Amino acid sequence: MRMDEVGTLEVARGFSALLRAEAFAETVELFAPPLRAAVSADALRLAWAAQIAEQGGVGLIGEPVSEPGEADLVRVRIPVACADGGFTVVTSVGGDGLLHGLLHGLRFDRDGGAEWQPPHYADPARFTEREVVLGTGPLAVPGTLTLPVGPGPWPAAVLLSGGGAFDRDGSSGPNKPLKDLAWGLATRQVAVLRFDKATFAHPELLPADFTMADEYLPDALAAVRLLQGQPEVAPDRIHLLGHSMGGKVAPRIAAAAPSISGLVLLAADAQPMHEAVVRVARHLAALAPGSITDEALATLARQAALVAGPELTADTPSELLPLGFSAAYWLDLRAYDPVATAAGLGRPMLILQGGRDYQVTVADDLTRWQAAFADRTEVTIRVHEDADHQFCAGTGPATPADYARPGHVAPAAIDEIATWLARP
Repeated sequence: MRMDEVGTLEVARGFSALLRAEAFAETVELFAPPLRAAVSADALRLAWAAQIAEQGGVGLIGEPVSEPGEADLVRVRIPVACADGGFTVVTSVGGDGLLHGLLHGLRFDRDGGAEWQPPHYADPARFTEREVVLGTGPLAVPGTLTLPVGPGPWPAAVLLSGGGAFDRDGSSGPNKPLKDLAWGLATRQVAVLRFDKATFAHPELLPADFTMADEYLPDALAAVRLLQGQPEVAPDRIHLLGHSMGGKVAPRIAAAAPSISGLVLLAADAQPMHEAVVRVARHLAALAPGSITDEALATLARQAALVAGPELTADTPSELLPLGFSAAYWLDLRAYDPVATAAGLGRPMLILQGGRDYQVTVADDLTRWQAAFADRTEVTIRVHEDADHQFCAGTGPATPADYARPGHVAPAAIDEIATWLARP
């Protein structure tokens, strides 16, 4: 049963008060189990800090406004005014008095809730789309198969989104970089399969010892098998196209799928993630002094040191580890070297990096790929100097605010990827 408006607003006001106090551990206690499984206190802290970075800090959190939702959920919008701008916290309140993220998400919107619009390089008349399901049982995930018009057989790519609870489009604010890729590549006669991650579709069903391998491999391998069965797809020209953590894990998937003919890695992180989390947090703190306290940074550094040290065991509580991820997740990550795994594949690769990216950087990540493949002629490495982490073009240093502005994967990146995938 849907909660009445008074009850809904009281829950939202309590949520606002906890955000204002930056009491993130208490805030996640308001989350329904699926949302709590997808968003930890540490992840919320970093996301909050990213939003107020370069906006002069939070000045005022306004009165929540409720809107009709679906089922027993009521959408709630909470305006946040900053010295140099503002944004809106959007979530849903259920009849159980908890915050839910499955229908409306828990997100921070800017630009008046702008919606994604197709990029100019996508021509829907040149492709068709149909829904597919990957896997079986309760953890099966939905996806979209995008096919160029015509008999083919076409080269194909399985899209792998970054770390976190992403849908098949890689949705982030008004942007959908994986949908940009799918529509742009299909316009250029490449078949594309993208899918919701289990962390998005079924966060409440995932076991406590869920790992990066569990997060990606089953569905990615199912996607490869599905493409192999499509008459419009050339079975010997199926590729993996991974963004961010999707690029990190792509070599691992390819090692388990010998039929993969090549890999495209976009902003693929190579620096150990526990180190990168601390680096990015310090970067955000420098952008907006006071957004992340020295105590929070020190705690994150201690958590990262625990991941790196011999004291980490399968029994280490997740509360002691970065982002609230389980010990199993960190042990799996620590044991995996994406660069060494990729080097052992001997398959063609296109590795692209954004020069303005502060999450995955030239200095901390790309240099590791460059060092490993400097003499490998089957590997092409290029930096798109004006691109940020999502490969949107811009000028000047990238900031977290860029993610909230409507944009698209740059045409130059689409062209380069499409040309590479169409190689003989």
